[in-house]
Amino acid sequence: MIVLVLNCGSSSIKYQLIDIDSNSSALLAKGLVERIGLPEGDLTHKPAGKEKYELHMPIPDHTTGISLVLKALTDPQHGVIKELSQIRAVGHRVAHGGEYFKGSCIVDEQAKEHIRSLFDIAPLHNPANLEGVLSIEKVLPGVPQVTVFDTSFHQTIPATNYLYALPMEYYEKYRVRKYGFHGTSHKYVAKVGAKLAGIDFHNSKIITCHIGNGGSVTAILNGKSYDTSMGFSPLDGLVMGTRCGNVDASAITFIGEKEGMSYSEINAMMNKRSGVLGLTGISSDMRDIDAAYEAGNERAIIARDMYYTRVKKFVGEYAAEMGGVDLLIFTGGVGENSYEMRSWVCSNMEFMGIRIDETVNRASRGVDAILSTPDSRVKVATIATNEELVIATDTYELTKDLK
Repeated sequence: MIVLVLNCGSSSIKYQLIDIDSNSSALLAKGLVERIGLPEGDLTHKPAGKEKYELHMPIPDHTTGISLVLKALTDPQHGVIKELSQIRAVGHRVAHGGEYFKGSCIVDEQAKEHIRSLFDIAPLHNPANLEGVLSIEKVLPGVPQVTVFDTSFHQTIPATNYLYALPMEYYEKYRVRKYGFHGTSHKYVAKVGAKLAGIDFHNSKIITCHIGNGGSVTAILNGKSYDTSMGFSPLDGLVMGTRCGNVDASAITFIGEKEGMSYSEINAMMNKRSGVLGLTGISSDMRDIDAAYEAGNERAIIARDMYYTRVKKFVGEYAAEMGGVDLLIFTGGVGENSYEMRSWVCSNMEFMGIRIDETVNRASRGVDAILSTPDSRVKVATIATNEELVIATDTYELTKDLK
């Protein structure tokens, strides 16, 4: 079955076309549409076994962008399928499923309404995600669609971990609670990592670290999410590229009052001007922070040490919560590629049974590998995440028997 996977942002569309069945999968093409709604838009299309194709033109909306993607996929020169009827289903990444969705689902009117009802909680993501669904209805009418939610995997977190110690009325009225994100990635790498390490996914204590420009750490107990570092929004938890992570709320209200900031200005400060960007004034990209670190930039040294240390704190916290850990996994852009970060997090952790082979750690970049030494009581691995494959798999399983 050929499945189109879409990840629609406010001004972008990431896509992959995957040929999948119950035993195997093959990537046919992938690409990116950017600058939607701006005077000049961009399409970068990468078909398997063919030259990359680029298009630059105004792309006023997501429907136009998806139409250009479909045209590229069927083009005689750089396409990978002959006709659109070969696309049997479309899978969408949706950021927030609230308490409605404990798993992926086939799109119907109720699903769309639930996604729409969460716009207030996820204003930057859910509207764009739903726009992708509505656009497919226009350009591929009748093709079944599936939504896969970042939050679904975390719906198993117990109330003791998902509730905040705020007046209960705010949970009852507005469902203010921890939801967690990156769930698709955490679930995927935990399953792959458990198989690689020879551990039973459903009878294990696993900690997964999805570390990139955005990042989160998750405790997975016997195959189910037990706790996670992101909260009501993706702002909570780790130090990130532009997000502050854990912070005393009184510090925020103090700054807001002193600076005369509106709620929207405070929100923008925490989400877009903080993290390593705010600490250094250099960049939100850890590659730039690494370069400044090596050059001896004092603020970069502090920022990177904070970034790494926050990950380490959550590893210790979740090991304590679960009563130990069998497997520690690193994934994401930084998690898969930065041996320095992995080394920092695992250093001086022998008391927890963590020992890594630094030679293997330094050589492992963007590949699946066991990093721990043979005598390490805790297995440590780096696993390349593949959220698109998870979306394609869920889409296949939910639609394979539809007529």
